[in-house]
Amino acid sequence: MKTVPSDTFYAALTSCLAKTGNPIPDNGDLGFTISSLFPYYQKEEGKKTVFFLPMPLQAQQMGQIDVTLGKKIKKVKWVDASLFSELLAGKGYKDNIADIQEAYLTKEKLSQDAEGSVEFVKSEVSQRVTLNSRTGEEDAKPYFVEKIVFKHHSGLYFIAEGETEMLDKALRLLSVEGIGTDRNIGFGYFDFTVDQLSLDLPQDADYQMALSLLIPESEDQLKQLMDSDKVAYDFMRRGGWITSYPYNTLRKDAIYAFLPGSVFCKAKGSDCVPVGKIVNLQPEIGDMTPSHPIWRCGRSLMLPIKLK
Repeated sequence: MKTVPSDTFYAALTSCLAKTGNPIPDNGDLGFTISSLFPYYQKEEGKKTVFFLPMPLQAQQMGQIDVTLGKKIKKVKWVDASLFSELLAGKGYKDNIADIQEAYLTKEKLSQDAEGSVEFVKSEVSQRVTLNSRTGEEDAKPYFVEKIVFKHHSGLYFIAEGETEMLDKALRLLSVEGIGTDRNIGFGYFDFTVDQLSLDLPQDADYQMALSLLIPESEDQLKQLMDSDKVAYDFMRRGGWITSYPYNTLRKDAIYAFLPGSVFCKAKGSDCVPVGKIVNLQPEIGDMTPSHPIWRCGRSLMLPIKLK
């Protein structure tokens, strides 16, 4: 995975606040909503930064172009902010075919590596071995670790909305504590700056696109979101291991969430506001039940989008 899902990042921020003694609200709501982490490209320090957002899942627009171009567009995962505004306005992809560079749709010329690839977020897999820590007599057990490397001065960013006082506190600690499973060997640390991203948003759009993992608040809300044959979505199962001691041998409860880029219905004439809920994935396992809630944020930032 070359990005960080919004619920993973939100959980890490919540954990940092809890460690510093900041009270966590009973409902897990820290007062802000965040997007998932998306890539940005910067060839050299001080040069233009190109912010990418997820390609909207608009299957119905694929019929506007021939099959060959459709296959090329299907490979696009990320759209730069300037072209993204055009997609939100319903202008489609036809005029931007020449701007496709592998998984990226951008007018900015991305640098190629020695193999001719423009990918600036690289995944490297390395093998490691575990031994018995006391005797070393057991057979070695190999396992594999994925490392994400950013070329040039590129990296990841996220968008936040709401009261950000607690967010600022949590980010400062998380940057030195690290995020991910291999913090003990130097991975997951980061520096951060605060900036603004401007997007031209369409007026009177009847649809909306998720920028975060989304867990609907209720069955009624789910029906409203899905009330059209033009909606386009994907989803994934969210769960995993509990990371707090002494419960880190236990699994959280699991739940499914819609992915960023999913497109849903929007109530006519309404503004785009965060949609979804924060859920507690604390497992119920008798005496081993964790003494604290396991929050999973399924509240998503939404952007208006016009569909033809």
